Parts: sequence; structure tokens; C-alpha cells
Amino acid sequence: MKRVTAFLLVAVGVINVAPLVGVVSVEQLKQLYDVDLASTDLIILMRHRAVLFGLVGSFIVFSAFKRPLQVLACVAGLVSMLSFIILAYASGDYGAALHKIIIADVVGSISLIAVLVLRRLPGPGDR
Repeated sequence: MKRVTAFLLVAVGVINVAPLVGVVSVEQLKQLYDVDLASTDLIILMRHRAVLFGLVGSFIVFSAFKRPLQVLACVAGLVSMLSFIILAYASGDYGAALHKIIIADVVGSISLIAVLVLRRLPGPGDR
């Protein structure tokens, strides 16, 4: 089970780290979110958002190899992804690019919940 949980954590971490490219490239941000970044203020906010995702994603990946941190990393990832899903659905007005991110966050959330469940199952030597 440890390998499965590690794989899931790395996969979810990569999903969260992906927006980090937006820190160095406004064009990547525009392409990723399919939004008009007309103001410098919005660009700064989106770049900062990318940094925060990089931190959350890196922490999730790191936890794949540090079992004591896994629950905390799962909680951090779930708060991040589920809050986005809730905000998007509460708004109800979003485009196709954000819909793809919602799908990725749903998959990521399910994966993190699976990690939490798998951690509670007894391992081969635990019986």
C-alpha cells in the first residue's frame, strides 16, 4: 500500500505544481486558465497563486517519501482543491479551461481521500 499511496501523492503533487510555470511566463498563465490578464495587479495575483500551488504541490510530493507528513499534506491539498471546486460551482459562471481544472481537482481530491483510506488499512506485516 505504501507504493500506491506514494504514487497517488506524487501524481496529485504534480497536478498542483503544474501552474508554477505561470511564475515565469504570463503567456503560460493565459493559456492555462484561458483568461484575459489585462491588469498588472491581476498578473501579480495569478503569479502569486502559482507560487502557492507550487508550495502545496511540493509538500504533497515530499510527503510521499515522509509518511508522518502525509495526513497533513492530504489535508492541505484537500482544502486547496475542494475550496476551488466549491467556489467555482457557487459561481456557476466559468469557462471550459476552468472546467478542466475542476475535473483535475476532483480527481486529485479523490486520490487524496484514497490515500487517507489506504493509510488506515493494515499492511502485510500488520496482522
